Amino acid sequence: MTTEQTTGPAAPGTPPERMRERVAALLERSRARSTRLTDLDDAELQSQHSPLMSPLVWDLAHIGSQEELWLVRDVGGREPLRPEIDGLYDAFQHSRSSRVELPLLTPAEARAYVAEVRDKALDALHRSPLSGRPLEHEGFAFGMIVQHEQQHDETMLATHQLRAGGPLLDAPPPPRPDVPVTDPAAEVLVPAGPSEMGTTTEPWALDNERPAHTVDLPAYLIEAYPVTNGRYAEFVEAGGYDDRRLWTDAGWAHRVDEGLVAPRFWSRDADGTWWRRRFGVVERVPVDEPVVHVTFHEAQAFARWAGKRLPTEAEWEKAARFDPATGRSRRFPWGDDDPTASRANLGQRHLQPAPVGAYPEGASALGVHQMLGDVWEWCDSGWHPYPGFRMFPYPEYSQAFFGGDYAVLRGGSFGTDPAAIRATFRNWDHPVRRQIFSGFRLARDARPGIDL
Repeated sequence: MTTEQTTGPAAPGTPPERMRERVAALLERSRARSTRLTDLDDAELQSQHSPLMSPLVWDLAHIGSQEELWLVRDVGGREPLRPEIDGLYDAFQHSRSSRVELPLLTPAEARAYVAEVRDKALDALHRSPLSGRPLEHEGFAFGMIVQHEQQHDETMLATHQLRAGGPLLDAPPPPRPDVPVTDPAAEVLVPAGPSEMGTTTEPWALDNERPAHTVDLPAYLIEAYPVTNGRYAEFVEAGGYDDRRLWTDAGWAHRVDEGLVAPRFWSRDADGTWWRRRFGVVERVPVDEPVVHVTFHEAQAFARWAGKRLPTEAEWEKAARFDPATGRSRRFPWGDDDPTASRANLGQRHLQPAPVGAYPEGASALGVHQMLGDVWEWCDSGWHPYPGFRMFPYPEYSQAFFGGDYAVLRGGSFGTDPAAIRATFRNWDHPVRRQIFSGFRLARDARPGIDL
């Protein structure tokens, strides 16, 4: 199989032997990325670069701990390798800010541990029938661990962005559009009517994506592109951060308490030029890239300033998946085939969002661009289960967070791996978070007689 054929999550109905090949390739790629992110000196790995994040060495050993728990002990039926460290790497037992004080494995010990776990996990893959009980059916447990490692790789990438000092990572710039976008605020009409949300058939979908169900939405318009840095700079320069009318009570309180005046990592020089710090490099803010590192509150304030709103989660998914020609919902915006380098900015191939319009092959059937990759997009929806939700395989992945102070994010970022994203994938975070690779796009209600 080629790399392009093994990038995304497993497709429904993949035969067991093909599934084993696919899982092995995805596990290998995940580990190569983890290694690249932790190929640093011990001081960098053991330091806490931000109280928002764990030391990188904790993330590395946690990756191994989860893999051991599910693939070695459960699927493989083996005895624990290091039972005495289970508590150290349980994310629910220790806050991120306190993990630096724990008696963690040293970098050398962590590397040896994850390597030993991987050898036994591959043996479990060889022995598993990839059928039968739900945990092993169509390789679910293996897909869950692939996604878990890639999710922590994205977390470690965010830690790299937060650390002080010069760059430790490098990547080529993303592609530029063949035809520059002349109207970054262009809108697409999404017709009224029913569509499918969520999935029942996607083999590696996590519990919060299930089950598939019908939503019936009125017509609305959604912007064809994420909001760009250039548009966001206009909001800043127009006094958007000082206009109390644009902010919710919670958003305004956070803006004042934290002294927010622009997206995180932005600064302005005496000439009024905006600069940003990106993975240790200081550079001009590119006006045609999607804005990144903004909170849900900032996104809401911008939307009000622009006379629009954020899309709901259901609106976002319909715009990404619905094909009006067939009436069905796709796995990905462009169709059912895997993500490729020409369809989306995923997988840390680039260390920044691509300019809007750079991925025309990845547009949805309705003509909405860059819905996967580049930046996670805030949606105006809380974090709740779908009708008919069933917890699987453990409550701490989704169920423990439902109903909390969270807003939904959709679509992944340039730091999200193709194996860990699809058009049904749901993410969530506190509305004050902006160390994540978060941006947004706008929507509005359709006006009868004008838009329809």
